[in-house]
Amino acid sequence: MNTRVHAFARKAIWGLPVWAATLILGTLTHQPDPQTEFANFAAYVTTNQFLISHLVNSILGAAIGSVGIIGLMLYLQESRTAGKAITGMVATVLSNTLNAAAFGTAAFTQPALGNAFLAGNTSAFEIYNLVYAAPMFGTVILALVLLLVGGVSTGIAIAGSGYFPRWAGWLYAAMVVALGLSVFAFPGAQTVINGLLFFATLVVAWSASRKSLPQAASPVMVPAD
Repeated sequence: MNTRVHAFARKAIWGLPVWAATLILGTLTHQPDPQTEFANFAAYVTTNQFLISHLVNSILGAAIGSVGIIGLMLYLQESRTAGKAITGMVATVLSNTLNAAAFGTAAFTQPALGNAFLAGNTSAFEIYNLVYAAPMFGTVILALVLLLVGGVSTGIAIAGSGYFPRWAGWLYAAMVVALGLSVFAFPGAQTVINGLLFFATLVVAWSASRKSLPQAASPVMVPAD
């Protein structure tokens, strides 16, 4: 691998623990269920904390995570798990892109609906349900499926590469799967899950940074006739 590309890959991998850290921050609080507590939901989504969290932790965090997973893929291109790393990168980047679309909708639409409701517009709830209808639901489900595929493939690539501790790869895969499933089952556990994901990615990034760069081949001297 080109020395510059290898150096970029080692630095870009640090995007993974940064991404995991933004996931931790983004799941410290949870919004009330709009279907049963729309008034509380409206009060929550009209705070500056909600907007900043979505813009920084959810959208910017996903972008940084995409850079990190691309760096990991490049770093593993000469390993025996290069194919799995490519699959994991493609699925993860696609998932992050679709999730960014969903979080972008939430960041700008939900505060507007919340303000309208608090101002006395009783149709805000009906508009919310129109926004979060089948197309949005399908986008989120596809993003979650891709997240699971990306997490498992990347975890296998990390564990089997011989470049990192094997347990870091299995922990990465397990926590990404747990994160995806927690959206429907255990949302309260997301902060702990993301904390373990942060630990796994931190070990991966640290391990990559500790390895020396490959030396460029010395030019071959051809004796003059």
